[in-house]
Amino acid sequence: MIAYAVWAYHRFPMSLRDAEYLLAARGVVVSYEIIRAWVAKFGLQYAKAIRPDRPKVAGEWHLDEVVLPINGKKYWLWRAVDSKGDVLDILVQSRRNKRAAIRFFPKLFKAFGEPRVIVTDKLRSYGTALKELAPGIEHRSHKGLNNRSEGSHRPTRRREKIMGRFKSPRQAQRFLSVHDQVKTVFRPRRHTLSAAAYRQTRADAHWIFGTTSRVSLRLLEI
Repeated sequence: MIAYAVWAYHRFPMSLRDAEYLLAARGVVVSYEIIRAWVAKFGLQYAKAIRPDRPKVAGEWHLDEVVLPINGKKYWLWRAVDSKGDVLDILVQSRRNKRAAIRFFPKLFKAFGEPRVIVTDKLRSYGTALKELAPGIEHRSHKGLNNRSEGSHRPTRRREKIMGRFKSPRQAQRFLSVHDQVKTVFRPRRHTLSAAAYRQTRADAHWIFGTTSRVSLRLLEI
């Protein structure tokens, strides 16, 4: 039931009180504060366990950054998606410069290797960081080419409204890291699949999450 609560909270645009009501409808009476504790304690463990079974990453990545207001201060949410629209990773930072880009790229390369192409907007920090870290990667910098990455920020804006803004950079990093991984696994491209293939893909996603969540719970108990 813990895994179900964490999954539902990240899979659908709902508040903690919505999740409390959803569990109550299934006969499980817990407060939204308990669900908050579950999300904080187990969410990152589930996300880490999901990563090895997520869809194969494409060789073309799209990177973008967007303002994330937190407690009256401007932060930047850096996000990378592949050409299929699957989110690779995010990083919340206080800067939008070369140093910030240099922090983000190694995180991506360590998890997924180096791509063939990276597409960004016109921010110069991307180009200077890539020349220093991975000069062999083709870099395409053009505002009109990066719509895929820019569109990936919309779910974040929806969750911001539901949650009433993020309370801290740490909370934003923790929540979005889990949210994007769950969304990627449970994001079958319905318009490209037959009904049977769609049902199988959905069942596979639930199996992945169910298996990894049980493993994570056992590891946390050790």
